[in-house]
Amino acid sequence: MGGLFGRLGVSRVAPDDELSVVEHLTELRTRLFIAVGTLAAAFAILYVFNEWLLDVLLEPLAPEYRSLLALSPTEPFLVILKVVFGAAVLVTLPILLYQLYAYVVPAIGRQTRRRMLVVVGGVSLLFIGGVLFVYFLVLPVALQWLLGFAGNDFEVALRANEYFSFALTIMFAGGLVFEVPVAMLVLARLGLVSAEQFRRGWRVAIVVIAFVAAILPGGDPVSMILLMIPQLILYAVGIWLASVFGRPAPWSRGDAPGPSETAA
Repeated sequence: MGGLFGRLGVSRVAPDDELSVVEHLTELRTRLFIAVGTLAAAFAILYVFNEWLLDVLLEPLAPEYRSLLALSPTEPFLVILKVVFGAAVLVTLPILLYQLYAYVVPAIGRQTRRRMLVVVGGVSLLFIGGVLFVYFLVLPVALQWLLGFAGNDFEVALRANEYFSFALTIMFAGGLVFEVPVAMLVLARLGLVSAEQFRRGWRVAIVVIAFVAAILPGGDPVSMILLMIPQLILYAVGIWLASVFGRPAPWSRGDAPGPSETAA
């Protein structure tokens, strides 16, 4: 085991080989060590730029609301830690996903390795795309609508912890929502759901998508519609992926043992 993949501790075993419990635990320890070490390094580096990160998250907020309140001595410090940690997770996401995928699929041949990089890259890009979509389009509209809804009846003063928690939650939720095609592809590859079933279930999908968009932070009609549009497009992409890469159900492929095998 040499080269870059060897230094990262990626196991290469034959498809028919089985790892012992000790080997599984060793593999898990290696994965966790790399993931935690990468996350800690990213956190330490990004902490230096914590003021810039706070300014980035304050950008979608109207200038008159950017003087945030801190109601305890520890709140500014805890808010900075929360924001820096969220940024570190986003930056290291490809590496974290790679370690998870490499642990789940330890047998890495040349073709499987390329497939792994494609899967990790695709999932990472979709998640980051969802985060950016929410940051640039959904979050400013949601904030403008929510803060302007009260009119002159309320004097709005935003608390730092609540605002940054709101912003981070809706952004990471947007990243997860953008993973819809990946989930559909996985179900199709396992043979659990076919592309035709996804097509027939478009009405149910619209209801579910509307429900998810409604319960996400924000809740205003405009941001709900903005969240629904990419989800509908991604659902169509998921149908296409399922039709191209999907497999028949296991019971229709003859994977289940027949009566003679069961009797034997």
